[in-house]
Amino acid sequence: MIKPPIPENESERLKALYELEILDTNAERVFDGLTSLAAYICKTPMAVISLIDSDRQWFKSRHNVSDTETSRDISFCAHAILQDSTFTVPDATKDERFCDNPFVTAENGIRFYAGSPLATREGYKLGTLCVVDQVPRELSIGQLAALRELSFQATSQFELRRELKMLQKAPR
Repeated sequence: MIKPPIPENESERLKALYELEILDTNAERVFDGLTSLAAYICKTPMAVISLIDSDRQWFKSRHNVSDTETSRDISFCAHAILQDSTFTVPDATKDERFCDNPFVTAENGIRFYAGSPLATREGYKLGTLCVVDQVPRELSIGQLAALRELSFQATSQFELRRELKMLQKAPR
């Protein structure tokens, strides 16, 4: 297993994440709808909206996933935030970064992963909208495009939340 490198802009990325004030908040229908759509469109049993904190991966939304967070060190999404586009792992058992990852070696472990970064307007990649399967596979061009669009919608919701909070704090 190869531990994901830390992005060069990590302190600024974390500052942008914390400004959202979204970590450890309750589930919200708008995000749950996006993960359900991602799983449906990509024909995968699981999907999550993950946010990469300093030492953990926290799930804002989960579709058929029981965990609410995992260690950043074993996170597929921590690798995905280093990419400019959708990060795919067609068969995790054949990828040196993940072949001995506990999520892969577990019974009914992860075989397929595709994650589209949740990038702010400033370019900070806070996490991903990802889909996961227990069998190796690939996504079609249309499915990849849909995953990117859904991740854009998730990021738009985060930014809308940030703007509303700024307006509420502004002097009147």
